[in-house]
Amino acid sequence: MLRFVLLMLLATPVYAADPAVDIDTAATVYQDAAIREQVRASLAAMPAHIRQLFSSDTSAKLTDQQLNAVSAAAKRGFRIDVFEVPALSALAANLDAPTVKKAEAFLSSDLGRRMVASDVALASLDEATIDKIMHGDLTTPSTPKRDALFDKLETASRSTESTVQIFLSMGTAVAIGTAIGSGADAAAVEARAHKSGEASRASLEQNMREPLRRYMAYGYRDLSDADLKHLLAFLESVPGKRYISAYIAAVSAGFDAMGRRTGERLGESLREIAMAQLSPPIADPAPPGIAAPLPTPTPTQSPAPGPVK
Repeated sequence: MLRFVLLMLLATPVYAADPAVDIDTAATVYQDAAIREQVRASLAAMPAHIRQLFSSDTSAKLTDQQLNAVSAAAKRGFRIDVFEVPALSALAANLDAPTVKKAEAFLSSDLGRRMVASDVALASLDEATIDKIMHGDLTTPSTPKRDALFDKLETASRSTESTVQIFLSMGTAVAIGTAIGSGADAAAVEARAHKSGEASRASLEQNMREPLRRYMAYGYRDLSDADLKHLLAFLESVPGKRYISAYIAAVSAGFDAMGRRTGERLGESLREIAMAQLSPPIADPAPPGIAAPLPTPTPTQSPAPGPVK
């Protein structure tokens, strides 16, 4: 799950930005932050990630047919058109005019444009490279001073807590969607998923903090120490915090929507598979005139035609 966990950067409880801005204004911020490009880079790998999640669940071993249904559902659910509508709505609802003004000033600056370009490049890395970065096998030159700056940036961006949060909410969304699609008790499934997520939250945060700091350091390797200080100043400002929270809300809403859509599709497919397994075999159904046996063919007589398959 590394790619999709990493590319959700920053999902935590949001600040209340009041009043909200309109969708057109939010769309400008969305475009300047290159959210679409970053998210789109993660989507191709999502079916394999979701399949791996289900295949590694030892409590409910799925068949190959069921796992194929998982992959198919993820392909239909994890799409940019499913992501964008809820993401833009959440972004608009969590921005205010002063925050937009400050955020746009930063994003349109030279540093802001280079930061966004670094974010897009980082999001576009292949799986093998991401693994090397996360495990510390691929690093860039650094100094104690620079390491300290990245520690502060990781804290200011709340990247670890937010990444874990969106990972857990994604799992819950898929579980709820699957329950809805299959006709199961969605409330009970949501309660179990929430309980399981809370039980694993602390350990996930502990395990992810250092890999995420390495990931950030690699992504911003071309930014100078002075650049990092300016970026930190923006993130620690009131507008910067509100911008991050709005960004978080947008990405979280979009991935939740994709997770729920995937779950609903998967639930429908699993229900169809289960019903097919419970039904009598239909490959060779009895002919309509079952009371009268078919005539035995002779050398000059062809067998009676069977049903159309």
